[in-house]
Amino acid sequence: MIRIFSIALFLLFCFAQAHAQGELNCTVRISTPQLQNTDRRVFDQLEVAIREFLNSTKWTNDVFEPEERIKCNFIFTIKTEQDGNLFDAELAVQAVRPVFGSGYETPLISHLDKDVTFQYDQNQPIEFLPDATDNQNLPALLAFYAYVILGMDYDSYSLYGGDAHLLTAQQIVTNIQNSPTNRSSGWRPADGGKNRNRYWIIENLLNPRVRPYRAAMYTYHRKGLDLFASDMASGKVAVLQALEEVDKVNTAYFNSMITQMFANAKKDELVEMWKIGAKPQKDRVLQIMTKIDPANSQRYREIGS
Repeated sequence: MIRIFSIALFLLFCFAQAHAQGELNCTVRISTPQLQNTDRRVFDQLEVAIREFLNSTKWTNDVFEPEERIKCNFIFTIKTEQDGNLFDAELAVQAVRPVFGSGYETPLISHLDKDVTFQYDQNQPIEFLPDATDNQNLPALLAFYAYVILGMDYDSYSLYGGDAHLLTAQQIVTNIQNSPTNRSSGWRPADGGKNRNRYWIIENLLNPRVRPYRAAMYTYHRKGLDLFASDMASGKVAVLQALEEVDKVNTAYFNSMITQMFANAKKDELVEMWKIGAKPQKDRVLQIMTKIDPANSQRYREIGS
């Protein structure tokens, strides 16, 4: 009888653990190439705390099976340390989405946030309290990117499916802007200059001028890439249709951050995808991408070679 009870208790524990997992399957790494004062163990603990926070938090009301969790990477590079356990860092955020009928994973986001400041006290868990005003820079940063990833992932499966998550990310930006204790930049329109920060990521994603971009992400992934295994020709037509919409958004909202983020995530994929194809299509892809992402025009020329 005790044995049966023990097995039942174990199964209940496993069930609870499985359902305690969140929607993200996130790898976290913290690099400290220039630091000498802070004990490395502090960052080892921080790495574990961030990983547990991102992977254990239930970000939505939806049920994700373990294999459905969104794969992502959060890579911090600590640049400087200040008094009060305050750190300046860069954060590389990457997330991928599986392509139907294949073992391929397509990048959703590949972004480097160069303007990260946060406080971390050793042995402290990370807890995000939406209405709190004290010491929320790090939890808010992580929650912001978690909801952006969720929004972009949901958009790729259903038309504007990420609305709720992007609105939550926008509310995080607003709350941090209004926090009297906020010591971090990157949350306000003018922070960092050149319209390149967290404020502008969510401003772009929810701006009416950029709404066709989000529709294009549904076309690109669900009607394009997900069709490749069964009908590559039709899938490529849909991808090119999506690129045409991205081009229109780039014209309507010139130098928008989100079109550059698209190019950062997709440039290698697009080059490889279009090395083989009809010349008119290849020429059009080359034309669109060199206009959106002129800094990488040499890379896109590989499409036409």
